Amino acid sequence: MSSNNDSIGKTLTVTILLCVICSVVVSAAAVLLKPKQVANRELDRKSNILAAAGISDASKSVDELFAQIETRYVDLDSGKFVDEPVANYNATKAAKDPELGHPVPRSEDIASIKYQANVMPVYIVRDSANDLEKVILPVHGYGLWSTLYGFLALEGDLNTVVGLGFYSHAETPGLGGEVDNPAWKALWPGKEVYGEDKTDPEIRLIKGSVGAETPDAEHKVDGLSGATLTSNGVTHLLQYWMGENGYAPFLNNLRAGEA
Repeated sequence: MSSNNDSIGKTLTVTILLCVICSVVVSAAAVLLKPKQVANRELDRKSNILAAAGISDASKSVDELFAQIETRYVDLDSGKFVDEPVANYNATKAAKDPELGHPVPRSEDIASIKYQANVMPVYIVRDSANDLEKVILPVHGYGLWSTLYGFLALEGDLNTVVGLGFYSHAETPGLGGEVDNPAWKALWPGKEVYGEDKTDPEIRLIKGSVGAETPDAEHKVDGLSGATLTSNGVTHLLQYWMGENGYAPFLNNLRAGEA
């Protein structure tokens, strides 16, 4: 009996030691890998901004290409440039911080984002004469299963789309997940966000395909086949962020040289 107890005790001791050692190894790995994970997330962010803006050069690194992009911060209420609110500002986290964000009233929340940061980062590209060439805007909103996070890039006229890309979502592969399809993303360049008033966004996805005879074709993009709710979500998030509660005041100020 004594021998039996010793055997059980040794087994438990070995098991506990293994658990402790594994925990230490996992914790150490997490700590050691965290800087690399942060760096990879930053590299991915830059890559997606560049992709939306149509900026590429195989001979240059992502950091070299991103050096031509100026990161600024915009107070959405005033539509004016402001300083970075806090060091290493994260708009997603700020949205739920009472001092940096606010709840979106349900009556206004067509993108189903629930909370909105008061200040958003925007990304500016200027030409050699220092004139505005492109602006890249973070956008997000709910689709069918998930919140889609992406970037919308506009030409210097602040109306014509350069590109739209989503870097994070959990929509159904082959359906809503077709937002990642290069063929669908290729439909966006040249589309126009606003009509003549440059305030109310008219950009939208429609059921079926946009053809030469489609009314207001310049504001419409083919819907995602079999993914009506994701298509609606993309329309809603664009119309929210490009409207009065999003970037419209900033873009109007920028057009007038008052941002």
